[in-house]
Formats: sequence, structure tokens, C-alpha cells
Amino acid sequence: MEHLIHFFENIPSQYRAAILVGGLVFFWVVEGIIPLFPKNYNRWKHAWTNIFFTITTVVINFAFASLILVSSDWAVANKFGLLHLVEMPLWVFMIVGLLVLDLVGAYFIHWLEHRVRWMWKFHLIHHTDTHVDTTTANRHHPGESVFRAVFTVIAVLLTGAPMWLVMLYQSASALFSQFNHANFSFPKWLDTAISWVIVSPNMHKVHHHYTLPLTDTNYGNIFSIWDRIFGTFAYVEDTKSLVYGIDTHLKPEESEPIDNLLKIPFQEYRPPVGAKFVKEEKVA
Repeated sequence: MEHLIHFFENIPSQYRAAILVGGLVFFWVVEGIIPLFPKNYNRWKHAWTNIFFTITTVVINFAFASLILVSSDWAVANKFGLLHLVEMPLWVFMIVGLLVLDLVGAYFIHWLEHRVRWMWKFHLIHHTDTHVDTTTANRHHPGESVFRAVFTVIAVLLTGAPMWLVMLYQSASALFSQFNHANFSFPKWLDTAISWVIVSPNMHKVHHHYTLPLTDTNYGNIFSIWDRIFGTFAYVEDTKSLVYGIDTHLKPEESEPIDNLLKIPFQEYRPPVGAKFVKEEKVA
């Protein structure tokens, strides 16, 4: 445990970059060998769009790095945050910290983006991908990247997490996001089993179905327990029946060009087509 703490406490920037790029390359290769959905699209062209947004996400996260560091150092120095309320073994400290960081920094902000219209218009870019694969993990509009960075700061202050724990969380978050977005055929029995604890590939694919009500389920990134606790968990046995994208922006000219994706949050709001269906279904 001490070696783990020392590593993430002093992790160089190139190591963090290696984790991000290494995970992306690994899952890219795996999904190329055993894809869940056929590779009937230009993977390189598709990847470029998503890598562009990955780069903007990295830049914004770098811009917030100093604020996260200051927040963490202040919280630890003043013993502020949930992790400092009671003494606990180091391994419990780590697990509780990861759980709460994931709850606030991933689940809650994701849920909020689906509830607040102006935030949804930024998050929408992530859902416009009609060929979800591991590169989709960081397909976030720069505006959304700011939202998520702000909530990471809030999560750090709420927990009082030291920087080694923050670095561990961010590294795990990046890898898990690449893992659960990857377009590979995962054994159903194994996927079902791990989905009780962590977000599995088949579980997250449900979230990327093109219409409601499935779009508003499975918000988690690392731990699946938050979806189960808050009633937002959904599972589909036949994942090949899912259709990726979002029903308001299915046309290639809307979901593929980078310039249009950047403009979407500033365009007129389009209510999801599925919203009418869900409302009628509930009335019936």
C-alpha cells in the first residue's frame, strides 16, 4: 500500500499520459480483434474526432490541475472532508475515498447533465456518437470538460482526499471509461457478475442507446453501486439490439463534423423524440 501511495503521490506527467494512451491503444486493439458490433465504419476517421475532444479534455484538466492541488492540500492540512471525520485503516480510507470521488466527480455530475437542459446541450456531444468504442470515452465538449473538472474539485473538498488518492482516482477513471465504452464482445456471464460492483461494458452500452428511457440510466463510471442505490440501473440482455447515438442528432452531418459538434450547445434545443413516447407510456 505504501508503494502505491508513493507512486501516485509523485506520479510524473508522462506516466499519467502513458496510462491514458496505453489504455486507449490496448482497448482499441482488443475491440479490433473481437468487436461486439461489426467494424462497418472508418475507425481512423471516427477516432480522430474523438481524439480531438480527448485532447481538449486533457488541456482543460491541466488548466484545473493547480486548483485541484491547492484544494487537496488545503483539505488535508485542515483535516477537512469526510475522510477526516473518523480514523480508518488505510485500505478503507482508499476505498471510501474512491467511492465518494466517483459519486460526486462522475455519477452526480453525469446525472445532473441529463436533468439540466443547458448542461445537457453540452453533454449531448458525447451521445451523438453512433459508433461507440473506446475512443468515445473522452468525447466531451470543452464546456462539459469544465463542468466535470469543477465537480472534481468539489469532490476533492468534500472528501478531503490527498493528492495520491486524487491521482489514483483520475487514472482509474480514465481506464474504466475506456473499458466500459470499448466495442468488444465481453463474456455475458462475466459482464453480469462484475456489473454488481463496477460498470461493465454491456452495462454502459445501455446508456448509449439512442432514445429514452434507456438514455437516462447507468450514469456510473467506476462503481455500479450508485446506479443500483439511486434506482438508475438498467440491464439489457441482448446488447446487439441497442442502437447508438441520440434520436435528435442521428444525421452524419450533425454527429460527425467537429465544427458542428462544437456549435451544438449554442443551437436551438431539440427535445428528445423518446420523451413523448415515455410520457404516453406512463399515462397509459
